[in-house]
Amino acid sequence: MDNPQTVAAQIRMRLPSLTPLEGKVAADILARKDITADTPLREVAEKSDVSEAMVVKVAKKLGFAGFREFRRGLIDYYHSGSAALHSEISADDTSGEIVQKVFRTAMQALEETFAILDLDAFNRAADFLHQAQQRDFYGFGGSAQIARDVSHKFLRIGLRSSVFDDAHMMMMSAALLGPKDAVIAFSHSGESAILIDAVELARKNGARVIAVTNYHDSSLARAVDVVLCSTAENSALLGENATARIAQLNLLDALFVATAQRDRVAADANLRRTMNSVVQKRRK
Repeated sequence: MDNPQTVAAQIRMRLPSLTPLEGKVAADILARKDITADTPLREVAEKSDVSEAMVVKVAKKLGFAGFREFRRGLIDYYHSGSAALHSEISADDTSGEIVQKVFRTAMQALEETFAILDLDAFNRAADFLHQAQQRDFYGFGGSAQIARDVSHKFLRIGLRSSVFDDAHMMMMSAALLGPKDAVIAFSHSGESAILIDAVELARKNGARVIAVTNYHDSSLARAVDVVLCSTAENSALLGENATARIAQLNLLDALFVATAQRDRVAADANLRRTMNSVVQKRRK
């Protein structure tokens, strides 16, 4: 992991592949800010109440060669500007402190999501959306709001899409898709069984499927053609998924622009037409 900004994000993305105990160990270590180059393996193991072998095992499952590389990665990350952006909100914070902490946490999510972005996957996703005959977007709750925002932007440039936030409607959509169609499935956890069922049916029928999720090793990520990951540090009050949505909105804005660039002449022409239709309805 050459970029220090990616260390925490890569760890978070791999959490679903860990057992509950391994996940606890990873979370314990990630939460520590006092690890130095002299911190021994023994101390880290004792603080998590596990064996030294368990810490080494967790480090390897998280993508490091061993504990020393894991320790070095964490030290580099904690000295990066991205890590310094996050601060927990406390009950005694003033309004000014709350605003600063919320904004800085969102900035951290944006910086780390940008750092881990797979540009090859991003370009494949833009190609799928540009070439698609039908574009269906799946998501529940807050994810559905992101889907609607993206669908609105695509309509502005003449690319029609449909948003489904109901389980039965998703399945009916998936049943009617084919090789010329594309799906974007939004899920923070990547473990929504209903969403995965719809995605698997869509792929069975030949549609290309893009996942927007927080976990690269999630069940959803393993079931699609392309994975675009967002990342955010968990916050007791805001929650991890709330902050990750900020990153997802920006990620999808970029994907919208990249898709429009595939045929910029048509996109600009359709944008003028749709914007003019709205402007004419405004009161003078």
